[in-house]
Order: sequence, then C-alpha cells, then structure tokens
Amino acid sequence: MDRLLDDQEDNSNEEGETMTASEVLQKLEEAWKNEQFSPELLEIKVDIVECIAEQIRVMEDNIQRAKKNDFKVTIHNMEINRIRFMLSSYLRERLKKIEENTSYILVSEAQRRDDEPPHLSPEEYQYAKEFLQSMDGHYKSLVLRHLPLNLQSLESRQAMVPPNLESYVFLKVNEKSEGVLIEEETAESREEIIDMTKDDQHIMRYKPVSTLVSSGAVSLI
Repeated sequence: MDRLLDDQEDNSNEEGETMTASEVLQKLEEAWKNEQFSPELLEIKVDIVECIAEQIRVMEDNIQRAKKNDFKVTIHNMEINRIRFMLSSYLRERLKKIEENTSYILVSEAQRRDDEPPHLSPEEYQYAKEFLQSMDGHYKSLVLRHLPLNLQSLESRQAMVPPNLESYVFLKVNEKSEGVLIEEETAESREEIIDMTKDDQHIMRYKPVSTLVSSGAVSLI
C-alpha cells in the first residue's frame, strides 16, 4: 500500500496529527472492529473515512499508470478490494445501528454538548431523520389506524429500545488505565475497581469501559 501512496505518504487528521498510509489503515481497522463489537453507535471517524477514500482513489490512479502485465498490479488490486471491503463494512455496520436505534441515536445527538464530538456524520444524521419519518408513517398506516382511538397517539419511536450497554465484550488494553470502576457498590456487593495493563485482554460489561473505547485506551476484539 505504501508504495502506491508515495505522493501522499503523510496524512493529517482533524487534530493535525500526521500519519502514514499504514497508520491510517490501522486506524480504520480499529474503528471497524470497535463498531462491530460495540453495542452502541460510536463517534464517526470522518477524517479516517475521507482519508481512506482518497487513498483508494490514488491507488487506483497509480494502477492505471502501471504496466498492464505487471504481477504487482494484481496484488495491489487485491489490497484495494480489501480496504474497500473494510470501509464499506464499517459504514454498513453504522447504518445498521442507526436503523435499529434511530430515535435513541437522534435524541442522544441532540443532547450532545457543543464540546463533544458528533457521533453522526451530516449524511448519517440526514439519513436517520428521513428513516425515522418513514418508519413513523409506515407504523401509523399499518398499525395505529387499526388500534382504538386512545392508542393512536403512540409513535413508533416509543417502541424503540436503547442499545444494551450491559452486554459483555472482549477488549485489549492499548494504554495503561488505573482505577477503572467495573462494578458500583450495591446492597449485595462491594464496588470493584481494577487496573488495566497495556496488552492485557479482558471480557467484561461494555458500559464501564465505554469511555475507554471512545478514547482509544482499549480496543474491542
């Protein structure tokens, strides 16, 4: 991949951090796996998506200029297809979650503070609004009109449930994290706090480590 990207070996993300092509691809793979294994919709990695899309375009342009009978062209085409699959799968997984928890996601996005990064891209936000409107219309025409009048004020969004943040996930520790509260104190048990060492692997509830996933301190596997 790097050889095909000699023109754009360095890429900058939104924080101005410079990354090589290989590092950008690694970031995409991490975002893809986190999205696959997380029960909730995570922050959209717009900079990574745009950078990868541009890199695919550059790679395809470079292949067009290569010798037709060069065996490396076949290898590079396979690499492009692999990257394109990863990017498409990442975006499809996000759309799946948006369709499953549309109302919850839109409400959460509206309540997000100005200093918090959005979890939806502008395109995803527009899609979510249109999808919810479509579902509301479908729900009313197929279900509500057949119910008693006192129940016809219900909306489809009231039937949608939030993601299950209590589900268990596998994770790998990227950065040492001390004093992680795993279980809060209850009448039946004491609170449980652990220290996470780099490269450790754990299986635990998602909710206590959700902020660590967002910060990149841990990755879902």
